Amino acid sequence: MSEQSRRPRNPAKPYRRPQKDPVRILAFEALRAVDERDAYANLVLPPLLRKAREKGDFDARDAALATELVYGTLRRQGTYDAVIAACVDRPLREVDPPVLDVLSVGVHQLLGTRIPTHAAVSASVELARVVLGDGRAKFVNAVLRKVAQNDLDGWLEKVAPPYDEDPEDHLAVVHSHPRWVVSALWDSLGGGRAGIEDLLEADNERPEVTLVARPGRATTDELLREEAAVPGRWSPYAVRLAEGGEPGAVQAVREGRAGVQDEGSQLVALALAAAPLEGSDSKWLDGCAGPGGKAALLAALAAERGATLLASEKQPHRAGLVAKALAGNPGPYQVIAADGTRPPWRPGTFDRVLMDVPCTGLGALRRRPEARWRRRPEDLDNFAPLQRALLRTALDSVRVGGIVGYATCSPHLAETRAVVADVLKKRPEAELIDARPLLPGVPALGEGPDIQLWPHLHGTDAMYLALIRRTA
Repeated sequence: MSEQSRRPRNPAKPYRRPQKDPVRILAFEALRAVDERDAYANLVLPPLLRKAREKGDFDARDAALATELVYGTLRRQGTYDAVIAACVDRPLREVDPPVLDVLSVGVHQLLGTRIPTHAAVSASVELARVVLGDGRAKFVNAVLRKVAQNDLDGWLEKVAPPYDEDPEDHLAVVHSHPRWVVSALWDSLGGGRAGIEDLLEADNERPEVTLVARPGRATTDELLREEAAVPGRWSPYAVRLAEGGEPGAVQAVREGRAGVQDEGSQLVALALAAAPLEGSDSKWLDGCAGPGGKAALLAALAAERGATLLASEKQPHRAGLVAKALAGNPGPYQVIAADGTRPPWRPGTFDRVLMDVPCTGLGALRRRPEARWRRRPEDLDNFAPLQRALLRTALDSVRVGGIVGYATCSPHLAETRAVVADVLKKRPEAELIDARPLLPGVPALGEGPDIQLWPHLHGTDAMYLALIRRTA
């Protein structure tokens, strides 16, 4: 059927071509890439924005709106799905994914922004006409008009079960996290309702861009001269950029003397470097170094002491990213592509070892909101053998008296304390040391001896760190 034959035949009302809105079309394209290709928004969106700016379609305000539409929709997808489900006459799985993406963008404009109702509905319908066609645009229009009858609080009263009846499902709908993730985070955090709600709310906030001034190559004073830059909260090398700050515009970042690195990631490296040692302190290892943020900071800290860092990464392309991050480091270092579970180095070689192991990434949901919808409980079982094997390698690789740092960007107990406990049960020659005194001034680090950082308490990703000394 031709486009002409699909147009409504109403001679009294001539056909009007849909108005193309570059901002909303770009947001739709980004969401489709996330859905169709399992892409990450933080990797998909920047090149789309860059291309739009090069074409002259976008200014800074357009880019900010497109970014908000993409990330806001992804963060609140679970809540919006519940609202949309209440407004359609079929299961959501029977709604075509592109239609659902347009609806979700529209619902975010209605319930999550200050865009006026009429503008939110009309802009979404125009987007539907452009990317879906006139027929499905009518469906989008009908659904969004139903959504517009309530604000977000009104909808949550309708679609979320009462907290007293089902606390986890209530929190899952209200704060847009899968129920199993809510349960896991609550177990890890402990405490009552207030703490878990604060954590889930923090997961849905846009994180600040945090820079690291790599020692010997840049200073925080230099970075603080940038517009809208403020000191970090905890790391002496951290500088935060206010909302909208563009790290690519910072000269030190372009030159590799500074980098983008969450403050929690910086603290992990700093704690390992600060752990007291007896004897030599000349050989350091980052055993899971990709993409290179912690390795670059460790290499700079090692150089200040005359030590050498070996940065090992299994995937060659990620090893290339590590090499790029370390380029220009003032001291000696080496980057290799190697499997950390079958290392090419001899046992007992290193004084300090960091193993920041692959994990579910549940500690970085602020930065990768789509990850919460992709992960499944069975992913924990898939990661578990690798995490234990890498920790065993780390303990083999460090000398007697040396220190191992086991780190994950996940607070899930199955990826943190359970791994450490299981491995140490069979390694009597190793003992946990208290990591908390190594981060002076950082509050709420838990009961120890390990450390768990939290977005709502520290403004960082939910990084975990256990420090282990090999004693024999």
